[in-house]
Amino acid sequence: MKKFVLVMALLVVVVSCKKSKGSESTTRIQPIEQPTGAENLAYKWGAMAITAQANDTEKFKPRPTVTSRYLGLIFVAVFDAWSRYDEKAIPVYLEGVDRRPSDERTLNNKEIAISYAAFGAMNEYYASDKDLFVQFMKDLGLDPTNTSEDPNTPEGVGNLAAKAVIEARKGDGANQYGEEEGSNGVPYFNYVGYEPVNSADENVDPNRWQPKYFSDGKGGKFAPKCLTPFWDKVTPVALKSGDQFRPGPPPKIGSPQLEAEVKEVIEMQANLTDEQKALVEFMRDGPQSVQQAGHWLKFAQEVSIRDNHTLDQDVKMYFYNQVVAMDAFIASWDSKMYYDYARPYALVHEYYQDQIIKAWGGEGKGMMEIDGTQWRPYSPETFLCPPFPSYTSGHSTISGGCAEALKLWTGSDTFGSEVTLVAGAMTELDNLGDTVTLKFPTFTETAEMAGISRVLGGYHIQADNIAGLELGRNVAREAWKFYKKHVGEPNL
Repeated sequence: MKKFVLVMALLVVVVSCKKSKGSESTTRIQPIEQPTGAENLAYKWGAMAITAQANDTEKFKPRPTVTSRYLGLIFVAVFDAWSRYDEKAIPVYLEGVDRRPSDERTLNNKEIAISYAAFGAMNEYYASDKDLFVQFMKDLGLDPTNTSEDPNTPEGVGNLAAKAVIEARKGDGANQYGEEEGSNGVPYFNYVGYEPVNSADENVDPNRWQPKYFSDGKGGKFAPKCLTPFWDKVTPVALKSGDQFRPGPPPKIGSPQLEAEVKEVIEMQANLTDEQKALVEFMRDGPQSVQQAGHWLKFAQEVSIRDNHTLDQDVKMYFYNQVVAMDAFIASWDSKMYYDYARPYALVHEYYQDQIIKAWGGEGKGMMEIDGTQWRPYSPETFLCPPFPSYTSGHSTISGGCAEALKLWTGSDTFGSEVTLVAGAMTELDNLGDTVTLKFPTFTETAEMAGISRVLGGYHIQADNIAGLELGRNVAREAWKFYKKHVGEPNL
């Protein structure tokens, strides 16, 4: 007989009790409380996904678009498997698998089903960490070699859910398998043929994105190509299309708005406080980054602990939260590639090429007087500026969306998170500032802090941030309708 260390959903305890003197004994069913917060298994698989996300960044360098899709689809698979043990939920991609009878809807069966779904999806998307997932399954008392597709068992339901998601998303525009025409089998190949109008050495159209040189950490330099310029072609999960909420255009050179916003970026950097430096670094995410989707999954996990979530609650919250993150990246890239807009790195050079300004001189130099053409973001030499167009800000879009999602899901804007770190620790180790505690009282304020951090850091102007926050919120509100449909709670 298989041995599971998982907790049963409902442990039936038979208790003899007298209804009244002389009456016969009766039985009473006493439910045992489910594991909550960090102890529920959905939370634990969420933590495993965050670990895999961090490992992916270490191994393959930051690729926030790609990994947002991984996280989104993993939690769709988990949701689809869980839905077969829920009274009302409707799966997204899983077809031909009936809802299980009420007497099978135990916590134990849900735990087994979501584990095989998560395991199958993570093996597909974070394949280099398969050994990690295998060990976790063994720790749970589950057989990682069980590939059953019997829809009458929780193992089969989980395996089928993972398979359904993987198959449904092949050919979705992400080019994960190099399957798009012209890719020659190379995964994530630039099959749309995008090339920037500007080179790293010559800026022929300052309104458009210009690649910039990074240090290779070995005394040389290189200019990264645009990251996944085809991501606007990826099929969303909840949105109708990536351009569904495309914002209007950003300000152009010559406009009073852009002049003022470029000046704002310079002044903000020149007056960075330790708290602002810490905010820039925290939202940039530093070493072992989990990117924006993973960052908001971390925030969601804080909510899980704060509110003592059950497995059911976390399955639903992570599903909604990460579908929003995935679709928000697609929507942001639609805007980025449509407008192909310049970043402050080039805009400051354009506006202040004949002026001396106060700015950050780079690692080991601090704030100093420099020529406007030497201005740079507050960022390490090895990753000076995100290698793709600016408008809208990805941080702002994903943060605006995920914050709105958590607000809608919890029914409150209250968050209450905080983090303590040393200013400069991720940027200028020889010029550390004070130890700072950043407080995030509400989801909305957290998103706005994430957005303004990108202006403070010199990666974006305010137009990128403001349009991004609103775009993300629009994605979350649209995805809320999708979510309500799939949890069987149609909007009234």
